Amino acid sequence: MGSWGRVLLVSAVLLAGCTSGQPATPDGAPATGTSAGCGSRVETGALPDWADAGFSGDARVPHVFGAKGDIVAVLFGHPLTQVRRDGSNNKILWVPRPAPTSSDTLAITATLDGTDTRVAREVAGGPGPSIIDLPQAGCWHLELRWAGHTDTMALVYAEQLP
Repeated sequence: MGSWGRVLLVSAVLLAGCTSGQPATPDGAPATGTSAGCGSRVETGALPDWADAGFSGDARVPHVFGAKGDIVAVLFGHPLTQVRRDGSNNKILWVPRPAPTSSDTLAITATLDGTDTRVAREVAGGPGPSIIDLPQAGCWHLELRWAGHTDTMALVYAEQLP
């Protein structure tokens, strides 16, 4: 292969690596995609090591990473719904990275996609177990703040359980 061929081959390889279509992700956090144009991707694989305390073995529970990878929402009430007629809850276990050194409140500001509808929720004692109900079905963009940290994610709340 001539020198021009090598230059073209190296350029093509470098260009392919730069335009893979996959966003950069934080260490230990899978790439987050969207589902039907909204919502952070719900993962079903194993939890990362930093978030699996209290789980046994190769725990596989639905979870969503924050955009920065600083927090994961473990969804015990998956799918999340606006109405839960089966008596269950929209239970979310919030696991931050690194573990907080204080018990500051986890403050959540949720905004319904495409609207001015905004609600606030708090998890006393900082990230941990919670029940997060939102007033309408749809895609909710969450701003999360705790112990000097921030992250974001989008969660879809369905109308009701099928």
